[in-house]
Order: sequence, then C-alpha cells, then structure tokens
Amino acid sequence: MNKSYYLPRVCDLKLQKALDTMGAVLIEGAKWCGKTSTASHIAQSTLFMQDPDNTRSYQQMADTKPSLLLKGATPRLIDEWQMAPVLWDAVRFEVDKRAKTGQFILTGSAVPDDNVVAHTGTGRFARILMRPMSLYESKESNGTVSLADLFAGKHDIESKSELSIEQIAFAICRGGWPASINKSGSPALRMSIDYVEAIINQDISRVDGVEKNPHRVRLLLRSIARNIATQASIQTLLDDVEAMETSISDKTVAMYMNALRRIFVIEPMPAWSPSVRSKTAIRTSPKHHFVDPSIATAVMRMDAGSVLSDFEYFGFLFESFCVRDVRIYAQYNDGDVLHYLDKSGLEADMIVQLHDGRWGAIEVKLGNKQIEEAAGNLLKLKNKVDTGKMKEPSFLMILTGGPFAFKRKDGILVVPIGCLKQ
Repeated sequence: MNKSYYLPRVCDLKLQKALDTMGAVLIEGAKWCGKTSTASHIAQSTLFMQDPDNTRSYQQMADTKPSLLLKGATPRLIDEWQMAPVLWDAVRFEVDKRAKTGQFILTGSAVPDDNVVAHTGTGRFARILMRPMSLYESKESNGTVSLADLFAGKHDIESKSELSIEQIAFAICRGGWPASINKSGSPALRMSIDYVEAIINQDISRVDGVEKNPHRVRLLLRSIARNIATQASIQTLLDDVEAMETSISDKTVAMYMNALRRIFVIEPMPAWSPSVRSKTAIRTSPKHHFVDPSIATAVMRMDAGSVLSDFEYFGFLFESFCVRDVRIYAQYNDGDVLHYLDKSGLEADMIVQLHDGRWGAIEVKLGNKQIEEAAGNLLKLKNKVDTGKMKEPSFLMILTGGPFAFKRKDGILVVPIGCLKQ
C-alpha cells in the first residue's frame, strides 16, 4: 500500500497514543470506512486474512499454531482478525509474553460472538471505533470551529462555510467512504449502493452464520431509513415491514437489528438522563441512525436531486449527517453523543458529554427559519438541568447548513457543519 496517498484521519493521534501505552489496539468499524488504510499507514508488517490466495492456509495455521501468524515487524497489522477468532487469545498471550507496547493492530468489521474468545483483552487491548470520514477529514469542512476549543470556553467564533445546500445534499448521498471522496456524479454514489447490496446479500448473514431473507433485510433497512433520526419503536419498524411483507415476528426484527449493529451498519443514539430540577419524565428510547446517512439514501435509491425535493426528509438526513461528524469529533475529545427528549416535548438533538463531566447541547437545523425556536429550546434545557448536581453546559450550539458561524447575544453559538472539526 502506497502510504504517500494517505488522507489523515481524526483517529490517527488516538491510534498512536494507544500503541504507546498498550500492547495491542483493536480498530473496529464498518467495512470500507478506512480501517485498513489507517492501520497500514503505521504498521510495519501486515497479515491480510482476506487475501484470497492465502486465506485458507492462514486459517489452517491459526487452527494449528497461531503464533506463527504473529511473527513480523511491529506494530504488526492483522486485518479482519475475526475470520480466525483464535487470533485474539493468541495476540493476548503474545502481548503478555513480550511485555512491550505497540506490538499489534487488529482490525475488524464485525463483532464475533461473545463465546469465541476466552479473554476480554482488558489491560492488553485498546479499542478504537472508526467511522466513515467526517467533512473535516474529507477537507470539505474548513475546521474554523473546534469542538475542543468550545469545551475550553473559547466561544468567540466568526467564520464562513463555503458549502452550499446542494453540496451538502450530495455529500449526504455520497457518504464518508474514503474510496468515494474524490469522485463526482453517479460514480461517487456507487460506493454506498454497493455497500447496501453487500449488507443485504452477504454480510448480515455471515456475521452470525444465520441465513437471513434478503428481501426482509432490504425492507427493514428501508424502514430504518424512513425513520432515521427518530425514536420509532420496534413495533413501528415491524408494522412498516409488514406493510410490504405477509408476516414477520418481532423476534426476527430484533435478530436482524442485532446483526446490523454487529457489522456496524446501524448505530443507535442513546438517551441522556441528566439530573433535572423538575420531575419531568425523560424519554429513554434511542434514536435510529446509520453509521453513515448515505446508507439511508442508497437503500431508498435517492440522489441529491431527490433529497432536495423533499425538504422535510432532507432535515432528518441532515441531522443524521451531523451526528456522524459530531460522533467522530466527540470521540477524539473522549466523549459520547446522546439525545434528550422529555415528556413535555423539550428536546436537544445532540448532547456531547465528555467523560470528565463536561457537556454541551446541540440543536440541528438545516436552514435559518427555525433558529429562534432552537435557541429557545436550548435555553429551556439549560435552565431545567440541575447545575447543583451537574456542571453548567460548556456551550449551547445550533448546527446548521447555512454559511456563517457566530456567537449570538444570548451566548448561543450558530455553527455551520462546514466549519466544524474536533
């Protein structure tokens, strides 16, 4: 692999730090999101388990003497390790034996069953979840507003995004797949369509060895796409699928959803449960999101033109698009992304909560018409949170598809997605 053409990723620094402190690092994430390229950029030797010329012999060696597959210059990359799960315990044992950091990088695009490895790897493995590329990684966001700076209290922002609404619609449909970033037109959209077809016809059945009906998988993916960025219940998804299918059980839908999680296709967003001053009940259902919104447009066979013609659905897709990027930036800052909704209807599309307790609230608005309403919601949420038990919010933000980044008189930040970075 020619390392000179590598496009830097947000997780590069986290990978290097992990190698400096741990014996092995596991990079997990969806197929085609760039795990192998990122790992190869730093690895000194590589074992490609999916190499068609050698897969069978590698698996036979893993069954007889797996330690032979671990020999090579370090860090040694073992790509798609889950094809021979015994390698996990072999790496763990080798890390203990060598007593050195930075020995192995494992990549995987599926989570194996809990019973295929004998040890968790605690104390030997660091884990990094990798997602498709953010706009900052694809060089479409100018990065003039830093999430880390906002958490540090640097709120005097003033910049401009060059991304138009049309470019945002195209970026949603193209996705953050590295192989499609430099393509234009229909070739750029082919990657997400091919990805969806691979999920339906191969990947979802391979993850657990249980054959799944491709037609039902397609219908379920379409239902999730129609309900993207919502808290639609499993029953809602079930009813949606059954409208096009004679019968399907809730257990089958749950099994399919679990398989989609294990191959990193869907990534539900958990609910945030802060300490609040009132006794308002907080909704705890997760929101539906794909790891990349292009999966939704691909399964619905939508292009930028059809997205632009349905502005209401465009808004849901844009929210999921922003979630993808903010998750990447939050991970870099040692944080998670959640959502808030209570019984009164007060909501925040995203809560970025760092592991040190700091947090910020984000409302996502595609255009400028709803900014005042969003600002009001954010201020209501700030007043509702019990800051005697929790920290004050580090920032309140409205993330938009518009051009200008600025700080409002009420302290709320208006930030275009084309200006944000980690």
